[in-house]
Amino acid sequence: MQDFSNKVAVVTGAASGIGRAVSLKLAASGAKILVSDIHAEKGAETVAMITEAGGEAHFIACDVTKEDQVEAMVKEAVFRFGGLHIGINNAGVGGGFFPSHAVPKDVWKFVVDVNLHGVFHCMQAQIPHMLKAGGGAIVNISSAAGVGGFANQAAYSAAKHGVIGLTKSAALEYAAQGIRVNAVCPAFTRTQMVDTMFDIQPTWEEKLKRTIPMRRYAQASEIADGIVYLCSDASSFVTGHTLMMDGGMKA
Repeated sequence: MQDFSNKVAVVTGAASGIGRAVSLKLAASGAKILVSDIHAEKGAETVAMITEAGGEAHFIACDVTKEDQVEAMVKEAVFRFGGLHIGINNAGVGGGFFPSHAVPKDVWKFVVDVNLHGVFHCMQAQIPHMLKAGGGAIVNISSAAGVGGFANQAAYSAAKHGVIGLTKSAALEYAAQGIRVNAVCPAFTRTQMVDTMFDIQPTWEEKLKRTIPMRRYAQASEIADGIVYLCSDASSFVTGHTLMMDGGMKA
């Protein structure tokens, strides 16, 4: 197990799914966690799970599309825990299912605002504090849809492609200053977002499973393991990397 003692992490979208899973894993290894989400009740549940297991965490509500809220979130982590060393930019939304010519303009704006602009806002707030700390690790959550198209998901796929470009650019800019920036690209993972998709499109559950060579969906804890690796000293020479966690889909 990696040792994250004396490390402070900000995790967005931490009220459930991958964000909650990685918060629990980092806290179990000694990190102090600033849990962030728009869902206060479930965010508080994540904090309770951490503290009941002997870890240290605090919740703050944050809409990552709002720059002032993102700034306040990061400042709270630094104020409460004394610094910032890890940023997990995980908050994301789906975008419904529309052919490209029919994507409603408000849907396009919302999906790109959360999934791409939200990551950018977080990085802009996080990096200055990591520079002060002498380094850090940022992991941005993209998607298998960020390295290949996904029919009827133009906004989602475009935003997740953008996350990878942003990740690589920042990795080059800060490599010599000790900040590593990587991306994780999960395929379909059993989270609330994916379960909601299957509720809307019930026939897709078996259909999409057949597109994954492993013939199963990922669990949030599996994706969290990859994120933890990219935050740890075990990946000390890894930056600008796109880690596919897709059961072989893109192979």
